[in-house]
Amino acid sequence: MTTTLQYTPLADIPKIHEELRAGFYSGKLKSLSYRRYQLLQLAYAFQENIEAFNNALYADLARPPLESDLAELGAILNEIKYVLDNFESWAKTEKAPFNIKYAAMKPIIRKEAKGVVLIITPFNYPLFLAIAPVAGAIAAGNTVLLKASEQTPASSSLMAQMLHKYLDPDVIRVVNGAVPETTKLLELRWDHILYTGGEKVGRIVATAAAKHTTPVTLELGGKSPVFIDPSCDLVSTTKRLLWGKYVNAGQTCVSPDYVMVPEHFKDTFLKVLKETYNEFFANVSPSNFTHLISSNAYDRISSMITSSHGSIVAGGMKGADQAQKFIPPTVVENVRADDSLMSDEIFGPILPIMTVKDVDEAIRFVNERPHPLALYVFATDNAVKKKVMDNTQSGGVLMNEILIHIGIPGIPFGGVGNSGYGAYTGKYTFDMFTHFRCSIDAPSWIDKLLSARFPPYSDKKRQALTRLAPKFPPKPKGPPTAQEIQASLAGKGGKIKWSSWFVLAAFVALLSKNYERVPTLAGLIARIRAL
Repeated sequence: MTTTLQYTPLADIPKIHEELRAGFYSGKLKSLSYRRYQLLQLAYAFQENIEAFNNALYADLARPPLESDLAELGAILNEIKYVLDNFESWAKTEKAPFNIKYAAMKPIIRKEAKGVVLIITPFNYPLFLAIAPVAGAIAAGNTVLLKASEQTPASSSLMAQMLHKYLDPDVIRVVNGAVPETTKLLELRWDHILYTGGEKVGRIVATAAAKHTTPVTLELGGKSPVFIDPSCDLVSTTKRLLWGKYVNAGQTCVSPDYVMVPEHFKDTFLKVLKETYNEFFANVSPSNFTHLISSNAYDRISSMITSSHGSIVAGGMKGADQAQKFIPPTVVENVRADDSLMSDEIFGPILPIMTVKDVDEAIRFVNERPHPLALYVFATDNAVKKKVMDNTQSGGVLMNEILIHIGIPGIPFGGVGNSGYGAYTGKYTFDMFTHFRCSIDAPSWIDKLLSARFPPYSDKKRQALTRLAPKFPPKPKGPPTAQEIQASLAGKGGKIKWSSWFVLAAFVALLSKNYERVPTLAGLIARIRAL
């Protein structure tokens, strides 16, 4: 297998763009059955070549095959299967919510493909972060130009080879290259651009897209914090934390970037953390731990470690291997806010530990910085979990788990603020690449009801139109009381509670085989409340 990536000639890029545009206008992807065929081909392109892709990923990243199976190849197949199982229902035309004023006009929402879309992917998960959005784009009926990462030549080369072998070239093409090729792509007009990577390049992509008024989705990363509450299950917490931090050598956009732990709980936490570290990494070596992507990345991470004023708890540069771009998983305690480890996203195998007074100080610390792509809380105290969720902003927030939200069907993956905008995976990818086109079909007799809109205007016609104005509840006498606000925030409104009881009671009654034995709704409610 070759690890030399052949770049796409710059002169070919506009032609490829035109061919994909022609492929879109051919109309073949209007057929849901043809989309299904392409999605199945996409699945088999990977399923039939699992070992080849694993070998390619190892050549690029020295990533252990189990990690690739779990976080990349298995995730790809799961994503495609989820899309296959659901995209036809996502594509169905929807009726607008019923409104008696406009029902006769038959208002509907059509799900139409945006057109030709550009997907630009990073090196850290060069297959999953490419194929997951490709699946959604094809399911929505788009043709796709995929710009693969030049930093993973073996994986990108094999992916291009397999996609061009298994799928229709009118539907998807792969461009390989670096800055000149990406710059050329961004000169062209696209119908949507998805970029996954760093904030600096994300701004360049957004600026280029703005020239063509092209919608963009940016997934950018950032420093994702972890708060450790004393109520947490320490054994489970440290296992999940260390796995999530060091999978792919920390080169994950939602990798835990730093840990905040209450000062009085730090020693207890570190004791268990060290025990788990020794269990996981006692025999860590370049042969069983993912390498950094480049010599520049190695130099950056090693400089972070040597410049830090914190104390190394585990790992460090002692076992590092510059030639293999290997740095052992490293834990650093007593890290301050102005430390070298806290200036930028680490994107490597370093876990800084800093102390805070309590959860309130942790929340203030997070809110004083750009919104992260993910925020992690380890606690069994529900009040602590709710406080963090209610008083912070992040792309996602996970309680007692790390990373795996990306692979959970039905929830969005995306950022907010500096960590990006827009969301994808599953239906969110389908929706991202879909134009929701409204349509009505009004009969001629509607004019009898809306004749007042036509000239010549008159006071009588104005009065007729006034009768169509919406009716609001009575004007409030003042803002809600503190008690009402608190009840609303806590979800304790009395009316809501009783309506929930009635809905539940009616539902149980309708489904019960012994419905006739329940003489009244009140009796049923009494039985339920007695449980």
